[in-house]
Amino acid sequence: MEITNDLCQALQCQSQDIINAMNLVSSTKALIQELRDDGWDSLLTKVNSFCEARNIDILDMNARYVARQGRARHQQDDFTIKHYYMIDIFYATIDSQLQELNSRFSDQTTELLIMGSALDPREVNKSFRIDDICQLVDKFYPQDFEDHEKIGLRRQLQHFESDVVRLPEFQNLSTIFDLSQWMVTTRRSTTYPLVYRVVVLVLTLPVSIATAERSFSAMRIVKTRLRNQMEDEFLTDSLIMYIEREIAKKFSVDSIIDGFRDMKERRVLF
Repeated sequence: MEITNDLCQALQCQSQDIINAMNLVSSTKALIQELRDDGWDSLLTKVNSFCEARNIDILDMNARYVARQGRARHQQDDFTIKHYYMIDIFYATIDSQLQELNSRFSDQTTELLIMGSALDPREVNKSFRIDDICQLVDKFYPQDFEDHEKIGLRRQLQHFESDVVRLPEFQNLSTIFDLSQWMVTTRRSTTYPLVYRVVVLVLTLPVSIATAERSFSAMRIVKTRLRNQMEDEFLTDSLIMYIEREIAKKFSVDSIIDGFRDMKERRVLF
């Protein structure tokens, strides 16, 4: 738990830093594996020191372990106390942690998140990784882009790096969500439609399931007996507004009107 504490704290941050979080996942796996390989002797030494300092009896690790609840008769004679604590508890607990980490943060998921972070403005300001973005599309979104669009994407990314990345207002952006809004507001979503499509796809990545869990909790409040005929789209919009009500309170009517106006060009000025 001491090893995984830093990772738990990082994953609970409201603003996710994907690169650092994924690096922390890798280091946590490595430290837990190191604890499994070489940590038993040092742990046993600490436990013995703790017991000696407080006059607690120290078990003989080579003595036969006697299981309780009627299982002792089926137990082998060479089943020692050391085997029980080292194999059945120490190794089993660590293996369970590693299995959970590998299940939740597989190599494919980690690679997807790291490649997706190439569009994070904070990472773009350091280095614009065009190859990672193109590889992200080739490997994870092959059905969302035609072959000629994949070629055009690299060209648009090169123009995007030269035209957009160096702008002062771009360097003030902090998240991919801010980038998507800024591209719509400045109409660069129409100038670089393929880049904007990648940004939208990356925004759909489920970094956390907290929003989904809150949606199920809020559904009983929003969809009452008198509202059981509402359509799915309207229900989804209502749930989002309810879940993110603290953010929604900060929106002004003028900003909503301006956002609606900037969504697309119109024949008559809105």
